[in-house]
Amino acid sequence: MSDPQLLQREIARRKTFAIISHPDAGKTTLTEKLLLYGGAIQLAGAVKAKRARAHAVSDYLEMERERGISIQSSVLQFPYKGRLLSLVDTPGHADFSEDTYRALMATDAAIMLLDSAKGVEAQTKKLFRVCKLRSMPIFSFVNKMDRPGRDPFELIGEVEEVLGIGVYPITWPISVRGQFKGVYHRLLRQVFLFQQVAHGAEMAPMQAHDLYAPELEQAVEEEGVKQLREDVELLDAAGDALDTGKLARGEVTPMFFGSALTNFGLPQLLDSFVEMMPAPAARPSDKGAITPDDERFTAFVFKIQANMDRAHRDRIAFVRVCSGRYERGMKVRHVRLDRDIRLTNPVQFLAQERTVVDDGFAGDIIGVFDPGIFLIGDTLTDGTNVKYAPLPQFPPEHFGRVVMVDPMKRKQLKKGLEQLAQEGSVQLFRPPEGREGEAILGAVGELQFDVVKHRLLNEYGADVRIERLSWNIARWVEGEPVPLAELESQLYGYGALDVHGQPVVLFKGDWQLETCAKAFPKTRFVELGAGALKLPTAD
Repeated sequence: MSDPQLLQREIARRKTFAIISHPDAGKTTLTEKLLLYGGAIQLAGAVKAKRARAHAVSDYLEMERERGISIQSSVLQFPYKGRLLSLVDTPGHADFSEDTYRALMATDAAIMLLDSAKGVEAQTKKLFRVCKLRSMPIFSFVNKMDRPGRDPFELIGEVEEVLGIGVYPITWPISVRGQFKGVYHRLLRQVFLFQQVAHGAEMAPMQAHDLYAPELEQAVEEEGVKQLREDVELLDAAGDALDTGKLARGEVTPMFFGSALTNFGLPQLLDSFVEMMPAPAARPSDKGAITPDDERFTAFVFKIQANMDRAHRDRIAFVRVCSGRYERGMKVRHVRLDRDIRLTNPVQFLAQERTVVDDGFAGDIIGVFDPGIFLIGDTLTDGTNVKYAPLPQFPPEHFGRVVMVDPMKRKQLKKGLEQLAQEGSVQLFRPPEGREGEAILGAVGELQFDVVKHRLLNEYGADVRIERLSWNIARWVEGEPVPLAELESQLYGYGALDVHGQPVVLFKGDWQLETCAKAFPKTRFVELGAGALKLPTAD
């Protein structure tokens, strides 16, 4: 049994969050700078840097470094002012939405990153809706204030109107003739002026001033001080104090302004975030909501990643601890398999770097060596069997046939495809038994095919080409079976089996799906079963 006071104290220290944004809003740059200010790294790597500079810590796949984008979600854990922060860095590109949505299910809050010139963009809307469905606390950071952008009041109005969430500015930008000078902190009632540092790779020095200090006019000029004081009076007159209850329910977002590239405004964001973000919340299960301070250890697998360490060809299951305390070497129940397993060497992460840990608490994310027994959504517990709600799955909309360039690599290809499919990187379909054919991949986005091809070659030594196919709908078969091998010849669709051996039919459009459904009236054609979700639209 755990000491209840120790359990409460350690859970209160945990802050597990993600950053959501549209591509190119500066998410990976912000991630690097939070690590810099947290002391986890000494020099921030620029994603679009020259080859001589460091790569982003969170981008550990070779392809991520080559293209300068985040492809896989990664976990970055670091201490900050007595707290233990777990930042789940998620891909911003829409083609990798499925990985992003699953990662969001493992977090307790999100920082929504907005481009000061572009405001609320399409992918931001989609990710915001996922957070909203879970009533997650959301903090907003308006980035790229060092560049020409829109009026701050206009941005606030857009967030409230488009996303339907209240906005409470914590910091307010100070600009003089279009130049960003610093921020005013409304809760501390202090002005923070910043000095730009070379490449933004080091922490920026800053000076704090009173809003009515005489030296402020020398630093910001009379024009800037006058505008700032008018803005502050308008903000103070417009609304009440920040409602912490609405923040916890995701009904209001504290907003901050700054520049991740030049480090302006980041300390104010991070300091406020760790103070204001609520502790880990209860999680729904088939036995009701389980609170973090429940003495039972419970957790679920939200991500599986093969070959994080290329030298060891290992496979790691990312596990979110939901309640209780885990200890190194403890025995837990794998609920789906109904068998006991031992957590021998749980690790915590800084991207691909790992540290073996002896214990941990609700809110932590740990890595567990996976010998091939875990699937995304699996529940672990050391008490009475419980099962957490399934993680969202999405029906693929793009399909491609895998063709081997070197037939001698058949074994490597088979292993690679199966492992990548179990990760959730792509969905794998094979022709039904007794019928020749190549493996077929299903993906939410086109770029996923490029990632699979790249990883098959570099991690498994299997060179392939992927031929795009004309199907755009996948439906799983329930009820009366259908003759999978005969469907294509009858123009009813393409029959196949998924990675778990379940029957599925691929269709070229709704018209073909409707024709097949009429031909087999006792069969149901469903989207991945009850746990499936459609991708949220940007409308």
